[in-house]
Amino acid sequence: MQGLKRRVVYISLYEGIAIVVASAGLALMTGQSAGHSGVAAVMASVIAVLWNLSFNAMFERWESRQKVRGRSLRRRIAHAIGFEGGLVAFLVPVFAWWLDVSLWQALVMDLGLVVFFLVYTLAFNWAFDTVFGLPASAAGAAQPA
Repeated sequence: MQGLKRRVVYISLYEGIAIVVASAGLALMTGQSAGHSGVAAVMASVIAVLWNLSFNAMFERWESRQKVRGRSLRRRIAHAIGFEGGLVAFLVPVFAWWLDVSLWQALVMDLGLVVFFLVYTLAFNWAFDTVFGLPASAAGAAQPA
């Protein structure tokens, strides 16, 4: 599976699982209701989807120009850190506003989620590639820039 279809399936599965986990995690961390935390999780999901589309397009463009093909553990870790690092920059202000906490408190809460999501992103991507195969950028011959 390649292209847009791959991205839609990937994002749908990834974010569906993430909304459930993030809602529970935010409710536990803030003591607020699951409904209120769920709204924050859905907002985070929308932001994450937009970031995911942008980041993965940039990553795959970079990846397609690399001489070494495939996705090693090192490349997967770099992907997960890059994605989650960018997401923190977007989500901390949203969490501070919606959950009515300071930016520092939002950062601390988000770091708890980041630890989970770093592992989740790495494991999910690996499982996704195992089930659906590698994208063309990682599997095929190097493409001209």
